[in-house]
Amino acid sequence: MLEDYFRQYGLIAIFALVAMIVPSSMLVVSLLFSRIRIRPVKPNPIKSDIYECGMETIGGRWGQFNFRYYMYALLFVIFDVAVVFLYPWAVQLGKLGLFALLQMTAFLIILGFGWVYAWGKKDLEWR
Repeated sequence: MLEDYFRQYGLIAIFALVAMIVPSSMLVVSLLFSRIRIRPVKPNPIKSDIYECGMETIGGRWGQFNFRYYMYALLFVIFDVAVVFLYPWAVQLGKLGLFALLQMTAFLIILGFGWVYAWGKKDLEWR
């Protein structure tokens, strides 16, 4: 029983090692190819230009965004992830029982506190 426990963590360690080795080896190989001049380097101002949706860009490369857009995006992600957790729970609620209901109630209470906090800081109002 204990061997299976450590074997599972061994697999996780192997996956983590592979996840670190593969991207870093790709970067190292790319660097080596550029040093040996195998990788093509053809700088061109058109290649370095900003491209978005086929339209000409307005402004420079470092356009400033209002930070409130990020707040709306983060709040959307938080509440969207909550819905992702709610759907499978709601589908399996009959099989999960009372304990799962109490856990989801605690999750929703914590989420509600976060919503009230964001509302209190007026982060939900468009200014």
